[in-house]
Amino acid sequence: GGVRIEASSASAEGKSLRRFSMTAYTGGAMTLSGWPHPVVVDLSGLSVGKRSRPILMDHDTGRIVGHTDAVSTEGGALTVAGVISGVGSAAQEVIGASDNGFPWQASLGAAVKKVVFVPEGKTASANGKEFAGPVYMVRSARLGEVSFVALGADETTSAKVEAGRAPAGQAVVPEYGGDSFMEAMTMEFEQWVKAKGFDLAALSEEQTANLKALFEEDLPAATNAAQAGTTGSGKPEGAPEKPPVQATASAAADAVFKAREEAESAVRAERERVAAIQEICAGEFPRIERDAIRLGWGVDDTSQKVLKAMRENRPQADVHVAMRGDKGRDYDKRTLEAALCIRAGIPDEALVKEYGEQVMESAWAERDISLQQLFVECAKMEGVPVPRTFSNDTIRAGFSTVSLPGILNNAANKKLLKAFEAQPIVAARLCSEGELNDFKESERYRLTDVGDLEPVAPDGELKHGGLKEEKATNQVQTFGKVFSLTREMIYNDDLNAFMKVPEGMGARAARKIDQLFFTRLLANPVQGDGKTLFHADHRNWRDGADTALSADALTLAIQMFLDQTDADGQPINVSPKFLLVPTALKMAARELLNSVSFFATGSANKLRIPTYNALADEDIEVVASPYLSNANYHGSSAKAWYLFADSGVVDTFEIGYLKGRRAPTVEQGETDFDTLGIKFRVYFDLGVREQDFRGMVKFKGEA
Repeated sequence: GGVRIEASSASAEGKSLRRFSMTAYTGGAMTLSGWPHPVVVDLSGLSVGKRSRPILMDHDTGRIVGHTDAVSTEGGALTVAGVISGVGSAAQEVIGASDNGFPWQASLGAAVKKVVFVPEGKTASANGKEFAGPVYMVRSARLGEVSFVALGADETTSAKVEAGRAPAGQAVVPEYGGDSFMEAMTMEFEQWVKAKGFDLAALSEEQTANLKALFEEDLPAATNAAQAGTTGSGKPEGAPEKPPVQATASAAADAVFKAREEAESAVRAERERVAAIQEICAGEFPRIERDAIRLGWGVDDTSQKVLKAMRENRPQADVHVAMRGDKGRDYDKRTLEAALCIRAGIPDEALVKEYGEQVMESAWAERDISLQQLFVECAKMEGVPVPRTFSNDTIRAGFSTVSLPGILNNAANKKLLKAFEAQPIVAARLCSEGELNDFKESERYRLTDVGDLEPVAPDGELKHGGLKEEKATNQVQTFGKVFSLTREMIYNDDLNAFMKVPEGMGARAARKIDQLFFTRLLANPVQGDGKTLFHADHRNWRDGADTALSADALTLAIQMFLDQTDADGQPINVSPKFLLVPTALKMAARELLNSVSFFATGSANKLRIPTYNALADEDIEVVASPYLSNANYHGSSAKAWYLFADSGVVDTFEIGYLKGRRAPTVEQGETDFDTLGIKFRVYFDLGVREQDFRGMVKFKGEA
């Protein structure tokens, strides 16, 4: 089908995304592996569901290209349009190949619900066209996804139709019995249902089964009614006075049973073909096995392909020849990318989950690949000429490919995310998370009950209550930097120097969350009521010599926390969850909360020797942070400490992310003309704001 990718599109998250449009299905008959006869999908019975459907590469859910924002079945064809929103290698390959003029085709993935078999000599209509049997008419199906493919089922478009419980990537022949039961209904049944005033595609499974039972009871009458040449009296011309109803019904039944036997025979033949192909490939040539099954190759054709692949895989002088077997360019690219990630220190568990065992096995053989070898291999993989010796021309050849920038970008992104996830973030434990849709200041509203339940009057009338609206805000900002892979790094094969930059940026991106949180916390900003966040009127602030961290001070702070009230003056009855202290008070805080017994010294009226430590039962967790006492932050103190509620129970602070993206983004871009290298940018959209003063208490710790 027609596939069109635009040069640019409307922006999303501040980025310009490429758009695409495609004809996923033209409404004609398709020859699909596993089906003994052509298949037609009736678009009037195709359930599209929501407008946004995933766009994949080769029906692989792990290779996301983008998503649709428009789906149409008008004009007897399935057309879709949307944006290339994927960030992985599949999206980059689609864009790069399209820019080079590659004629992509489209393929739909759908789950079959109802299918009708049209025998030879009969015709059926769908999508504004007539189709002569033998042919399968898919009268009811559900659209799953649409894929970019290099070669479709025919010259105009392609389709992949799967039964509900079929193996992934394999079409299922309608059969009777077995695990994947999908019965092909007869034309007679479909016509009978239509004559009764029903729409076959709209029927549920239970309704279809009930109607089939009625049809089988009505089979002799339905068969007689279908006989041509009836006279006005209802007697077929030239027939005896009493037509042989039972014989006619038996003939119709025989025709149905014959169609079933043909379908079962086709199923057996297909299973035998698939089993023979699997035996020939023996698990060593998965790409050949997949293509042979999908494209309907015979045993001889499959054997020739395997022999050719075995000859090509024999060791040669080129140490990388094993990568250029019959697995395809994308396999080679994924192998190079995985090998670079291994060398960069990405854990094997994460790589195996993304790339699979087979790719990782090849990647381990290439794990010592140098940056210079990477440039040469990417150029060779895409047919770009490279000089015999490594030079500036080799670097230019590598950067001219689609594969190399994508490999470097993905490896840098994984290194950054590993460092980001490994960095401890204090704010993440104390704050809730929210989603912001743009960079404007967003208002967060919450409703607070006003008024208690009151006795019902004798007349049964209930008094009206109300809700009071309280407001907080948050706003996203973008934080980012640019780093480069330079010509000097490439010549020196200094992958470690290159990877240390995204690694450091990942750790700094995580620390940025804490920096924003503690900057706001220590600044004690003014709230909507004109008072600071921690204020005596908010009943969450106390200073004086008796606020230094001690058992008595902590007991008083817990009491203040528990006595906090809502807008109606009623207790919110929430216990503190975290004791936030500067690092100088960390050990003292742990001793207060974790000691089994409490010993006190001093005047007789304060002496507790020995006694039970009630603070140990408060289930309060100690959280220490160096930001609280760091002189670079206005309002810092080595003595002040805080109590925080669980952010899932009472609002405290909120970490806002742009459209829910909770990790920094790495993107590759072009360098200046006079620079022989490649640039990457890292950016992170987030904002941190306080939400409700009732979820926090601060003690100054000194007079």
